[in-house]
Amino acid sequence: MSAIVEKMSAESEQIKSKKGRKASKAKNDSNTIADSSKATEESSVSTPPARVEEEADKENRGVSIKKQGGRKKETLKNVSNLLPASASLEDELQEMTIKLQKMNLEKERMDKLLEERDALLKEKDAELQLKEKNQEKLQENLKKLQKMKEFKPVISFPLDQSLHNGEHAKDEKKKKKADTSRQKKPSTPYILWVQDQWNQVKSENPCIAFKDMGAIMGAKWKALSAEEKKPYEEKYESEKEAYLQVVGKEKRENEALKLLHEEQKHKTALDLLEQYLQYKKVAEEDEKSKRKKEKDPLKPKQPLTAFFAFTNERRAALLVEKHNVLEISKILGKEWSSMSKEERAPYEQIAAEAKESYNQEMDLYKQKKAEEASSISREEEEHRKLEREQALRLLRKKEKEETLKKTINLNLQQKKQEKEKKADPNKPKKPLTSFFLFSKETRKKLANERSGISNDDIISLISIKWKDLGDAEKQMWEDQAARAMVQYKKEMEEYKKNLQQTQDSNTIKPQQKKQQKEKNTDPNRPKKPPSSFLIFRKETRKKLAEERPGISNAEVTGIISIKWRELGDAERQIWDNQAANAMVQYKKEMKEYTEKVKTQRIQFSQEEMEVGSSTSSIGTS
Repeated sequence: MSAIVEKMSAESEQIKSKKGRKASKAKNDSNTIADSSKATEESSVSTPPARVEEEADKENRGVSIKKQGGRKKETLKNVSNLLPASASLEDELQEMTIKLQKMNLEKERMDKLLEERDALLKEKDAELQLKEKNQEKLQENLKKLQKMKEFKPVISFPLDQSLHNGEHAKDEKKKKKADTSRQKKPSTPYILWVQDQWNQVKSENPCIAFKDMGAIMGAKWKALSAEEKKPYEEKYESEKEAYLQVVGKEKRENEALKLLHEEQKHKTALDLLEQYLQYKKVAEEDEKSKRKKEKDPLKPKQPLTAFFAFTNERRAALLVEKHNVLEISKILGKEWSSMSKEERAPYEQIAAEAKESYNQEMDLYKQKKAEEASSISREEEEHRKLEREQALRLLRKKEKEETLKKTINLNLQQKKQEKEKKADPNKPKKPLTSFFLFSKETRKKLANERSGISNDDIISLISIKWKDLGDAEKQMWEDQAARAMVQYKKEMEEYKKNLQQTQDSNTIKPQQKKQQKEKNTDPNRPKKPPSSFLIFRKETRKKLAEERPGISNAEVTGIISIKWRELGDAERQIWDNQAANAMVQYKKEMKEYTEKVKTQRIQFSQEEMEVGSSTSSIGTS
């Protein structure tokens, strides 16, 4: 940057020097132009027109030179103004970088705000779509309700119920308060005595205040003996009994009234329900009557009568004659009525044949309908059975889960109890800290010094004394605690060693048990055969998989269990026989297997004996 500034300053100096030179030339030129103008004025009369034109051209050139000089001056002034700005380029660059940073930050903020705004707009669009859907549903429901008649129930509320609502209840409360004949709460024995003795005490102390009067009466009541208080107490008890009887009756009456009101509400609710059900029935019947019965396209059409067979044959000829529809119908009617039995016979035969074919088709149609209805009913029954089976399975699962939870909770409680019981008495206890050792001794001293002191006072005194202790005294208690901790650690190490030894001797690892079982199991041993139900399940599962490829495992198990229950004795006997045959085969194989094992053991023992005898003979030799 410093090099750039130096270059700029050198260039400005060169421009200044050129400026000075050009200005001097311009001055000289202006003087020569002025002298020449004077000469032209003097010799304008004597000179020819060509010379005059040349001189005019020279004058114009002089003016243009002056103008150029002025422009150069202006440009130099602008350069001189720019030179001091070049010195502060570093500051301007720094300012520009700061501004750019600020602009970038503002841009990032704006981008974030725009993203948030887009997200909000999307959420609002989703909400609007949901609202539109809900509005459509509501409009559909409203249309349905508008189609139906208004439900206007007839309800007759009892008088007692109306009295217990609103302002009537408040009036009743006011009447109860204002009723003088109503039993009041009995006053206590002290108040009864005060009522008797008030005038007497007031006459003895006429100038006494009300507050002091109460204190005097209280002191006198305390000074009274039990015999003097007895009549007032008896009076209070008798009044109390009478009051309780009245209150008990009122409570009972109120409870009875509550029950009555509840029953009345229940009855009104039932009446409303009945009225609504009747209204719904009527509305459904109206809707059914309004609806047109949909005709079955597969149902055979009604057969032709003899008259319609005749009309079908004769209509074509009448249409050729160009008769009207009404005229054709009148002509056909007259002709049919004028026809004899012999003439009607062929048409009646056609009608009879059509009726026979119709009856046959109707029988087939009814048979198909019955088959369809029976298949639908079977499917519905199967579906119901499946649902019941699935529901029972879910119930069993739930019961199992509940029982498991209960057993787990019981086991946890038992474990806790066992842990508490099995708390090893031989396990060393943790030693006390320095503060607890100090508090133990100071508590004994304080109990001896102050016999009636409370536990809270003792605790606060101990904490104060502990805070007041010096470093040397506190160090004594800390040394005692440290010694006890060292002893505790030694005891704990010995205890852990003994525990480990006992555990190693008593327990066998579960992995070892598994390995032993795996070793003991022989792969050549014959497997147990499946039961009759398992054989049945295997075959039915295959059939169901072929018939219904997309059926779930839960549905398969449900159908199998239903089918097994519905099996008769004869059908079940087939599966039992299969299971029995498999069991007989298993027993034979097991016999052979056991005999083989025995022979192998005998051979092994003989080989061991031979090896033992050979080794003994070698030893003797």
